Amino acid sequence: MLRAGAVPRSWRSFRRVPRSITISEPRINDRIRVPEVRLIGPGGEQVGVVATAVALKLAQDADLDLVEVAPDARPPVAKLMDYGKFKYESDMKAREARRNQANTVLKEIRFRLKIDPHDYATKRGHVERFLSAGDKVKVMIMFRGREQSRPEMGVRLLQRLADDVSELGFVESMPKQDGRNMTMVLAPVKKKADAKSEQRRRSAEVNAQRKTKSEVKAEARARATQDEQPAQAAPETEAPAEPAEQPQQPQAQAEPQAPARDAAPAPAPAAAPAPPRPRPAAPRPAPRPGPRAS
Repeated sequence: MLRAGAVPRSWRSFRRVPRSITISEPRINDRIRVPEVRLIGPGGEQVGVVATAVALKLAQDADLDLVEVAPDARPPVAKLMDYGKFKYESDMKAREARRNQANTVLKEIRFRLKIDPHDYATKRGHVERFLSAGDKVKVMIMFRGREQSRPEMGVRLLQRLADDVSELGFVESMPKQDGRNMTMVLAPVKKKADAKSEQRRRSAEVNAQRKTKSEVKAEARARATQDEQPAQAAPETEAPAEPAEQPQQPQAQAEPQAPARDAAPAPAPAAAPAPPRPRPAAPRPAPRPGPRAS
């Protein structure tokens, strides 16, 4: 009889079996425990089956590492190499592979049977953009009402779209009716990886042509320096040589010249202005006669 909360004996005997541990990195140098290995030289040459201690001695003498490259072989295969460099190159290759890895995406775009020419051109541009990027496009036409009785019009519309984008993609799945909708799948001519690499190359070219502000300033500064150097290097213009001084000759005494008869007389001094005349005094009024005595 089990007590409350007790565990049956069969459950007690159950033990979790640990999972096998998978080692992703190869064993190197002293971690190799096998007695002998098939040794490969650093240049890829076959040395043969040698003892592990001898292989370690050769690796130490060459200043390299002994790396077990095929542990499942009998005997295991080991190679002399620079393990740090090998690991770095492996990581770079894996990163490049992940970078170039591209998953094709199925894009979907919908049309109406009575679509305006401008709307058709806009959606056709979306289809071209998807195909140029390396993605598949699922084109769907939705029928409404009595349009379902005219499926040939949907087929013509899809065929027209396929002809317009024939340079970028081809019809992978022909138009087929699915209830009220008609679908068609277009696949790109270029692969996804090729499209991504081309897009990356174009972006690199654009970035190479684009210059930062510091580069523009540096070029302007270098141009100004080049313009100043020729001006400084130009030879200075020599000043004209002064004429040699001639010996002074003794000057003869000048004879006094007689005044010329026809010379005009000297002008008379200007007369001083006449003083202003005094203004006459105003006459005084006559006295009034006084009152007469009666």
